[in-house]
Amino acid sequence: MRRFPFFARGLRLPRGFLTAALLPLLCSCSSYSGSSLKPGESTLQDVLATMGEPAARWTAPDHSMRLSYPHGPAGYQSYMVEIDAQGHVQQIRNVLDEEHFKMITRGMEGEEVLRTLGPPVPAWTAHFPARRELVWEWRYCNEDRMAARFDVLLDSDRKDVRSTASWLEDCSSGPCFCGR
Repeated sequence: MRRFPFFARGLRLPRGFLTAALLPLLCSCSSYSGSSLKPGESTLQDVLATMGEPAARWTAPDHSMRLSYPHGPAGYQSYMVEIDAQGHVQQIRNVLDEEHFKMITRGMEGEEVLRTLGPPVPAWTAHFPARRELVWEWRYCNEDRMAARFDVLLDSDRKDVRSTASWLEDCSSGPCFCGR
């Protein structure tokens, strides 16, 4: 009795097959949206136990908090978790969408951009000293379910928004469709 007839016949799996097969499983762990958390019931401790430490945390004067869970560069989401002053979850939402991009306006401070969209992908941040310009970039899934990027161009001295831009990713190396 042979347990592995394919291997016994000398059939080899393509190089990287195991990695490719496990990648969706690994990505599903890193793209957790907090869907099991219940607004009004779940607490800050539940969020931290379920989603881990946030990439950024902002505390308002009333002691409410906003926690950021970006999933770039491979993912298309950046989740913001709103916690009230009593420590209960009020809302969890993906902020990488047209609704939130429209909130980013000329003159807005960079810190407010971060509170709105969460941290950009560090490897995609670019600084152009001659133009006094800093570019932050996020990956997202647009309304047509296509992989896209959203850029915010900031004055590198004052750290305020000069302009924004959206563009589709280059699809020459593979499919650009993303789920929603």
